[in-house]
Amino acid sequence: METKGIVICGVGGQGSLLASKLLGKVLVNEGYDIKVSEVHGMSQRGGSVITYVRYGDKVYSPVVQSGEAEFVISFEKIEAARYAHLLKKGGIIITNTQRIDPMPVIIGAAEYPDGVLDELTAKGVQIEALDALALAEQAGSAKAVNIVLMGQLAKHFHIDYDKWIAAIEQTVKPKFIDLNKKAFELGYNYGA
Repeated sequence: METKGIVICGVGGQGSLLASKLLGKVLVNEGYDIKVSEVHGMSQRGGSVITYVRYGDKVYSPVVQSGEAEFVISFEKIEAARYAHLLKKGGIIITNTQRIDPMPVIIGAAEYPDGVLDELTAKGVQIEALDALALAEQAGSAKAVNIVLMGQLAKHFHIDYDKWIAAIEQTVKPKFIDLNKKAFELGYNYGA
């Protein structure tokens, strides 16, 4: 199998690193070689975070180059636009519709670009947008946005649902397993 890439991007504190660990775990469990690379920026709270996940028979580099990503998973709309150039032709952006104002917007030095998803769609980019925050809250915690988005992503893989659930059980802390299973289910069934 050729090497494929997935980009997970968001804002610090949203759980993009846990999402990449879950994705990596399910892919390793399926027998793929994987490489993961994380770029944190000012990621403690509010800064951009990007994780590259590459998988295949043999992966030599963890970095996804421009035009190589099968998927860009975005926890916030601006991050979807920021990393859309990494998407390959025919790739898909899966994004949370949540708006998180960056510091220039907060201090009044800039305006939030509200039409960012419409601009990407007008350029022919396939986007699956969902209110992952509302689904995460329905599951029991706003912090489960990451797992909701992984559920949406999982629909695009030929990996059994139960194997994703097993990866959740292997990845998250025991006291959060049920919450994350519910969040994953809501993401997986969204739009079905």
